[in-house]
Parts: sequence; C-alpha cells; structure tokens
Amino acid sequence: MFYTDGKLQYPVRVETPDPLFARALQQAIGGVEGEIRVAMQYFFQACGARGNPKFRDLLMNTAAEELGHIEMLATAVAMNLEGAPLKLKEEIAADPVGGAVLGGINLKNLLSAGLSAMPVDSDGVPFDMSHIYASGNIAADMTANVTAESTGRVLAVRLYNMTSDPGMKDMLSFLIARDTMHQNQWLAALEELGGTAGAFPIPNSFPREEEKQEFSYAFLGFQADGSDPVAGRWSQGPSADGKGEFKSMPMTQALGQKPVLGPAKPGGGAQVEQM
Repeated sequence: MFYTDGKLQYPVRVETPDPLFARALQQAIGGVEGEIRVAMQYFFQACGARGNPKFRDLLMNTAAEELGHIEMLATAVAMNLEGAPLKLKEEIAADPVGGAVLGGINLKNLLSAGLSAMPVDSDGVPFDMSHIYASGNIAADMTANVTAESTGRVLAVRLYNMTSDPGMKDMLSFLIARDTMHQNQWLAALEELGGTAGAFPIPNSFPREEEKQEFSYAFLGFQADGSDPVAGRWSQGPSADGKGEFKSMPMTQALGQKPVLGPAKPGGGAQVEQM
C-alpha cells in the first residue's frame, strides 16, 4: 500500500526556465541510469525478497523514495519547459535549421505531453524495464543496486555541472546526497549478509566441491604469444572473498573441442546440403 500527501519530497524551484535542460533531466527520469529504473528495481526486488523481512522493508522504503524523486524531476522538467516556444514558425524564421529543433528540446514533451515530463530518456526513447534486475538472490540484488546508484550519481553530477540555475543545483545536490546514502546502505546490507567473505561468491549456497576450483581464482590471459596477462591485484594474493588465492593462467591452448552440430531437421527451412 502506498500513500501520498501531494507535496514534493524536496523543494523544486526553477529561476530561469531552460527547455534544453528539461530534455537533459529526462535522462534522470527515463534513462537507464534514471529514477524509474531504480524505483522499479527496488520494488520488484522487495516483492520477491525471501528470508529476513527487514531486507524487504529496506527495499520497499527506498522504492517509495525513488517514486518521490520521479515526481520531483517531472516537476522540474515541466517548470523548465515553461520557457519553450509553442510556434515552430517563429523559431524557423530565426534559424534556418529550425532553431536547432526548438532549441534542442525533445518534441515529445511538446507534442505528446503538452510541455510536461514523460517516462522517456533524453532522446525520447521510452523506458522499457529491460534494465530492472531482481534476481531473487538478495546479495546479487544488493550488488546490482550499488552499481545502479553509482551510475545514477554520475548522471546527477553531470546534470549538476550542466546548469547554472540555483534551484536546479539545489535539487540535484539533494539527489546526489541521497545517491550517496543509497550506495552506502546497499553496501551496509551486504555487510549484514556477511560481506565479501560471507556473501561471495554469489550464490554462496552452491556446493564449492562441485565447482571447477582450479579456475575459481585464475585470471585467464589470451595473448597470442602465450605471455602472462597483465598483472594486478586480481592476479596475485588472497581472493576478495578470502576463499582462495589469485593466480595468472595464460590460455595457450583451448580446452574444448571444435563444435560439430547434427544435421538440420527436415522442415526447418535449411538447405538440402545441411540435412
């Protein structure tokens, strides 16, 4: 169940409407790094969370927060679009390239939404939920969430540096701060799950004796001359999960066979020579 009181989670103000910046903000709504992505990711992770119920509550509370961020950004888009021209003729007369397509704004915001935000990215491509990761494994999901918040914070910082509007900077500063918290809360959840030593490798429920352990901590190199692959922390010393030792292993020869498939089945549309 969800509730709303009609107020924004944090104040949104625009001192100088900027239609081009409105287009940029759409990436934070419907882009792969945006708020729709994390809201739906945390929501579906919560709906499928098994085990200790506190992780479900953690996820659902954050999903609700992200819905509020969508509302904030959608309001910011609409307020920035208040400066958009409604007549193409005037823009085209001023610039032979059509005012760089109305100053670079996304025409969907004008034609399909009446100068309002939409569930699309900065190019007008609808968010299709293909970047929602809800695996049913709580540690895998928390790890994916750290990445989601990291890329979201990168985007918010870029947006912050794109604008000189004090109100927009203030709103984005708040969102950047929340991304900081969310990165840390997911990492803290991983700590509760045992950290790198307890939670990894994911899933930790798979019997290690059934794993080809000679390859478990080997950094494979595929240099044509058989030389050692590039060295780093990942190629020597104890593994991050504390269960093995990193090593380098040049792959000087293939371990498998050449694939030989059976003939094509009749009626499958293949050539006679394939059957």
